[in-house]
Amino acid sequence: MVKMKTTNNIRPLVMKFGGTSVGSAEAITQAVDIIITHRETHPQLVVVVSAMSEITNHLLASATAAAAGRWKDYTQAVSYIENKHMDTINQLELSNAIHQSLAADIRGFIKQLRNYCASIETMGEVTKRGLDTITSLGERMNVRQISALLQEKGIANQTIDAADIIITDDTYQNAQPLLELTCERIREIIPPMLKKGTIPVITGFIGATTTGITTTLGRGGSDYSASILGNCLDAQAVWTWTDVDGVMTADPRIVPDARVIEKLSFDEVSEMAYFGAKVLHPKTMRPLIDSHIPLWVKNTFNSTQAGTRISNAPSKKIGKITCVTAIQDVCLITVRGKGMLGVPGVAARTFSAVAKMHASVLMISQSSSEQSICFVISSQDQADVVASLENELVFELQRGDIDAIHATPNVVIVTGIGAGMRNTPGVSAKIFSAVGAKHINIIAIAQGSSEFSISLVVDKKDADETVRQIHKEVIINDQ
Repeated sequence: MVKMKTTNNIRPLVMKFGGTSVGSAEAITQAVDIIITHRETHPQLVVVVSAMSEITNHLLASATAAAAGRWKDYTQAVSYIENKHMDTINQLELSNAIHQSLAADIRGFIKQLRNYCASIETMGEVTKRGLDTITSLGERMNVRQISALLQEKGIANQTIDAADIIITDDTYQNAQPLLELTCERIREIIPPMLKKGTIPVITGFIGATTTGITTTLGRGGSDYSASILGNCLDAQAVWTWTDVDGVMTADPRIVPDARVIEKLSFDEVSEMAYFGAKVLHPKTMRPLIDSHIPLWVKNTFNSTQAGTRISNAPSKKIGKITCVTAIQDVCLITVRGKGMLGVPGVAARTFSAVAKMHASVLMISQSSSEQSICFVISSQDQADVVASLENELVFELQRGDIDAIHATPNVVIVTGIGAGMRNTPGVSAKIFSAVGAKHINIIAIAQGSSEFSISLVVDKKDADETVRQIHKEVIINDQ
């Protein structure tokens, strides 16, 4: 991607506020205070806003209930959305004129939502395109709440619907930005505002096709919006504000003494996201990796905490475990048989059968004797995948070349993540020793070729203890 040539020495700072960071009147007030504080040191500030927490879920619920003809359910969902926004407006410290204008805007969006739901109920179905239109309303309402409070505090700002600047393909619910067209549009609209001292307040999550049809960017959509803006504007950094102090060494709900990680590489964070850590989606990081723009994860409710800096710089803890994660709700599939030994194509056919079910393989482990292949998939795909394998390998099963296709449910993938572990002696031994000390049985093992992860499959009942033990013995005691 061609990077923007700045006409002065000031590079914009992009701030993105997640749902919990703008999920109530108190949170919105805190977010606006953060914007005002940092505007003093970052005069060119770009703000990206998510929907209020839980609003997107209720928007989806309203659409699906309407498609099923459940009038009571979808009207309750719409009422919840309306009440949450109106209660928030009433709690914000706004002048009467700004309050009335904002309330009118919100009522307009609620009217749209009711009309959409009535149409969906009449048709008896909702398309992905329709879902994008409906779920986009959450961000469109919330940017106006942020904008109104900034206006009340005398801060020049302008709301921007990202459908006007982020151009995508027509893969509804998970649209892919057309980056060159997007950057052209962003550079045309945003820099003139910044030069005038106006803060753009932009909807996250939303885009539009070249013909102007609303799309959404899928999981991590608002973060993705921020990173695209950061790239196109050649930002100095992107800050994503959330409800934790930064990226943690483990899930603090499982590990009470989990710590904030000060610095991470994009490679490590991508691995963490893949293996279940509630951090940024890998697609969020691609535009920043390409343009060498650092990303910070910060806490809206503890804004003095430095947070976690994520960049292209390699980790200083080469060969050490940075964090430990867990993926729940998975099952282990094993294809086993002495007749598999030396027979070409069995692995290819196995994974072809999995692909036919559109199931994602999260981890693979194969015995050196070639007599078994095991892999982990989501629990929801178990029945379909087993049936597909039995159909694909029916003749091998009949001949006895394959003894069994077996599913082991109620397992968890626990992964230790760190930079360059493959070439560091003893890392695996420390993990296995830590787990063995608690007499936890390891069902399968795999190490990523990326050198950033070692994964263990354990029984679900042992998962939390496995995470705590690795965190204690390999992260805390190995500093």
